[in-house]
Amino acid sequence: MAISVMQRYELKYLLDGSQTDRLLERLEGYMEADAFGLTSIASLYYDTPDSRLIRASLEKPIYKEKLRLRSYGLAAADSPVYLELKRKYDGVVYKRRVQTTIPRAERFFAGEAVTEDGQIGRELAYFRDHYPGLRPACLIIYDRTAYFQPGGDLRLTIDRKPRYRTEDLDLTHSMEGISLLDEDRSILEIKVQGAMPLWLSGILSREGIFKSSFSKYGEAWKREQARKNETTIIFAAPHWLGAA
Repeated sequence: MAISVMQRYELKYLLDGSQTDRLLERLEGYMEADAFGLTSIASLYYDTPDSRLIRASLEKPIYKEKLRLRSYGLAAADSPVYLELKRKYDGVVYKRRVQTTIPRAERFFAGEAVTEDGQIGRELAYFRDHYPGLRPACLIIYDRTAYFQPGGDLRLTIDRKPRYRTEDLDLTHSMEGISLLDEDRSILEIKVQGAMPLWLSGILSREGIFKSSFSKYGEAWKREQARKNETTIIFAAPHWLGAA
């Protein structure tokens, strides 16, 4: 079973189509696309019945955490998926991840261990037990191209067509969903363990690319809340119906 631990800074930016094209041109000679090319990724986020995790995250605290089950492409029952515990403290992202399968992940949420690894297994189990009632809450899907700096720790990803579902929350069914951004927009993420290289800072400055706090799950949750509120207003009974 593949197990990984990551600790790094992750910086997000929203780009329009022309910014994306110019950025990729300027990256030539500095970074290379990884061997996987354009990959569709689906992340199934778990939350409590009262959406405790995402509500806390949207308040932008110094510490926040999320749990998700991720697949690369459409999953099958026996294909590898990844259970990820992602924490962020004071700008630094800490990720614990184990490779598993959908049936084993379901047994984990029912109370079983997902891995024999002591430390990561304990962290995942503690999270599950600390938030009673965890259940699939939102499926986030996007098409990602990843780039890396040869010989360095710098990694950069561009996510296109981010979309979501709050129904049919199954990694094996489809990669369709409701769009989160306009067609030509994308999300840039820069992942680095130390300081950002000066050459990359210069590119971002020249292209007018500035940091954003955009969260895919957060944006999806806010949209669903707005939709529910609109539905409540539309179907609310007029005040005079109860009048004598």
